[in-house]
Amino acid sequence: MITTPQAAAERSCELPRVSGERFAGFAVIGAPFASGHYLALRRFPTNSIGDGYTSVWHRDPDGARTVYSDVPPELSCPRFLGQALSRTEQTDVRAEWTGPTDLHVTAGNELEWDLRMTTSPSTTAMNVAGRLMPDALWHSPAVLAAMGRVAGPMLGVGKVRLGGHVPNGQWFRANPRQLWTAHTVRAVVGGSELGSDGPLAEQAAFGDFWLPQRALFATVQAWFEPFDDRRHLAARPQVERSSGDR
Repeated sequence: MITTPQAAAERSCELPRVSGERFAGFAVIGAPFASGHYLALRRFPTNSIGDGYTSVWHRDPDGARTVYSDVPPELSCPRFLGQALSRTEQTDVRAEWTGPTDLHVTAGNELEWDLRMTTSPSTTAMNVAGRLMPDALWHSPAVLAAMGRVAGPMLGVGKVRLGGHVPNGQWFRANPRQLWTAHTVRAVVGGSELGSDGPLAEQAAFGDFWLPQRALFATVQAWFEPFDDRRHLAARPQVERSSGDR
């Protein structure tokens, strides 16, 4: 059965049946640019810790990392990544489908990003294998580790880890259930064009989560170790709220 990215994304709201802080939705897992910039998107309309949210990540060529979210940082990606960030900003973040394969992303007045998703032989093969795999295997750390070792070279994205620890200390597990190749049509941050797609000179990571060296879009289920203020680092307190965006 052929499914478009938009149709798959609109159905990807079922939380994984596991313990932990759980999330379901879709993501641009990561998108590198030849200029040294990097973008990623997380849209989780369903989660177990609060309201649904949308976040965009930006890494500039000097390595400074910003996360824009439409909810407070302690209820979105900085809950897990905060200690590796240079800045967090709570603003109006939107990910809107303009066609079955086309996505328009904005973060306040600072970021605008247009993408188009396509299939490839490698994403098709991964999707077929994923559909055949029993749900219980998606929750096995050993199986996820093996999948990561296979997915990296098969997709040409560098290192892949579907489990490990994030910068704030929690363990994580990730299930990219359906995959597409993503292509940036245009991306602008702070008034500057980011240019064409292309791998970073050196693959970047957030803790044990490696950012892919080719842009990928996926429907995603993910879960994390519940936050414990005795053992885990909190989201960074340096939060900017864009005036007029909320």
